Amino acid sequence: MQDRAGFEEFVRQLPKAELHVHLEGTLEPELMLALAERNGIAAPFPDVDTARAAYDFADLQSFLDLYYAGADVLRTEQDFYDLTRAYLTRAAQEGIRHVEPFFDPQTHVVRGVPFGVALAGILLALEDAEEDFGITYRLIMCFLRDMPADDATHTLHTARLYPHRIAGVGLDSAELGNPPEKFAGVFAEAAELGYRRVAHAGEEGPASFITDALDMLGVERIDHGVRCLDDPAVVARLVAERVPLTVCPLSNVKLRVFDEMAAHPLKRMMDAGLLVTVNSDDPAYFGGYLTENFMAVADALDLTLADMTALAKNSFAASFIDDALKATYIAEVDAYSAGA
Repeated sequence: MQDRAGFEEFVRQLPKAELHVHLEGTLEPELMLALAERNGIAAPFPDVDTARAAYDFADLQSFLDLYYAGADVLRTEQDFYDLTRAYLTRAAQEGIRHVEPFFDPQTHVVRGVPFGVALAGILLALEDAEEDFGITYRLIMCFLRDMPADDATHTLHTARLYPHRIAGVGLDSAELGNPPEKFAGVFAEAAELGYRRVAHAGEEGPASFITDALDMLGVERIDHGVRCLDDPAVVARLVAERVPLTVCPLSNVKLRVFDEMAAHPLKRMMDAGLLVTVNSDDPAYFGGYLTENFMAVADALDLTLADMTALAKNSFAASFIDDALKATYIAEVDAYSAGA
């Protein structure tokens, strides 16, 4: 076994994909304040230290209140470019070869920022990162579950103005009081239009929300899904159908889904045969990007280099890239691991 510094360096350079990261959640306080100044608007906080001190949440809703306040500084195409570029620059330094990031157009449209403004900045940054860093991508547009389903449908119709630029649709924001069935219609339409489909389920909500997301929304991947262990039948189905779960350990502890990392079920999920991946969710707010999430579970759950390698391979297997590219990336993981 390598020492911890060697272990961390192995993890940092390990080829991997990130499948659950909200671009708005990568907004670091320094960039938040810089964008507020550039746009001539009042920043949510007077300085960086005050902003960082505010990143202390009681639950998901209190986090979301802060998240939306921070997102208010995003106004122009350049803002969205800078946000996305900052994340991808860090991703390139962490061995991330492929990303499937989320963005929330409704968060911006309701503030008067046109859909196309946000999308253009994000896409240009993704395209530049593919050229500069070799990071491939599939962009996923999320619907806010605490807004009306009709608004989600309107958002989907707007997205049709930009064919082939958005790979999939997702469902995020507050789970409680907003069950999957609320969005069955818009997800059915998205499926007819050829979008890949994912949904947050089984984070705050019960294990039954995971089943409902599969049956009522037709999703191909579950974001979070940690409550699946509450119901053996749900676990058995996820294993049998090989449904991927995009787990976010630091997020789960920060939002008090689990009291401490030692209580996190990731290892039990792996041992149960679930196709689990590790992701950062909203890293600027939750205290760590992808490497920090890998290391947090490795330290707390006594995971090995072999476990890290398996999680990296899972991240590509669970992605929406084609089988040939999956095989290429997984071969890179094997080659890297063998040479470590």
